[in-house]
Amino acid sequence: MSEVSESLSAMSQFRDELNAREVLAELFTDAHTAYTFTDEPVTDEQLRAAYDLAKWAPTGVNGQPLRVAVVRAGEAKQKLLHALPRGNREQAQGAPLVLVCGAKLDFHHDLPLLHPRGEHYEKVLTDNDKMRTLMAHTSATIQIAYLILALRAQGLETGPMNPDDAKLLHDSFFPSEDIEPILVINVGHPGTDAYQERGPRVGYDEVFREPQVNA
Repeated sequence: MSEVSESLSAMSQFRDELNAREVLAELFTDAHTAYTFTDEPVTDEQLRAAYDLAKWAPTGVNGQPLRVAVVRAGEAKQKLLHALPRGNREQAQGAPLVLVCGAKLDFHHDLPLLHPRGEHYEKVLTDNDKMRTLMAHTSATIQIAYLILALRAQGLETGPMNPDDAKLLHDSFFPSEDIEPILVINVGHPGTDAYQERGPRVGYDEVFREPQVNA
């Protein structure tokens, strides 16, 4: 390889590494929870593109229990606001898009179409409500985390919040369905004073530990 070729190859590798760092910063280190948003709408195309990434999240027995109600304005927005803590209503009111994320508790009935041994797992989970509910919650939560990252990848900011009245959310957005609301996400482009000062993060040594049995 000539010196020119080696130089061009090195420059290309540097650009790739730089782009990779920029992507990681956008998704992780430079990303913040947004508290205010502009009026710029979030398009259906952006939302679909985000889901096309988020749908690859790992879930128990490929159950994919996440279900999402899309709220933009009108009566639906008002019902949503009444289900949120008072301190969070202004944030949701100003967001052009709010996603009500729920876990489908009877996801096991979908398994014959989603897993090669789906009929077996459907029967196992039919007989074990506790395991099924836990799997629905944990898998949907993983999917939500992927969705937040996927929305960031579309150049959008998010503001996840816990609901205050999950029953009202269920009755308003998932009536007659066995879906339990677990999180609400404001989505849009950041507005004025959108971010709070970043708080400290718990360190590795606090989070990770190896039990003595590994010794």
